[in-house]
Amino acid sequence: MVRLLKYIWAAPCSLFGLGCGLFLLLIGGSVRQVSGILEFSIGYGNPIPFFPFWAITFGHVVLGLNEAVLEYSRAHELEHVRQYEVWGVLFFLAYPASSLWQLLRGRNPYWYNYFEIQARRRSERADHS
Repeated sequence: MVRLLKYIWAAPCSLFGLGCGLFLLLIGGSVRQVSGILEFSIGYGNPIPFFPFWAITFGHVVLGLNEAVLEYSRAHELEHVRQYEVWGVLFFLAYPASSLWQLLRGRNPYWYNYFEIQARRRSERADHS
């Protein structure tokens, strides 16, 4: 029941990710389900100029450049999934607010973003397990 509530709470964000993922499918990408998460892969390099990430998460949907990148970044992206389960649609405000705060402090808005620090820590723990 708790798991279902987490999916419902993050659903608006997941729907946005699903729309992006469907676009990737239309241009030749692929999709697979891993541990209750939909992972969409572009499938080759970085053919989309406006996709400057290796991977990005929206709710229970992860978009990535290819399957190798998705596998490599899985622990990191799963932490973002957990963050969406906690914050829900408010994550769409909280994440950029954290980046803006760091930018105003003269720091790198990605590397010092609170949510990215959490995700890096989780992926480091996964690498050492």
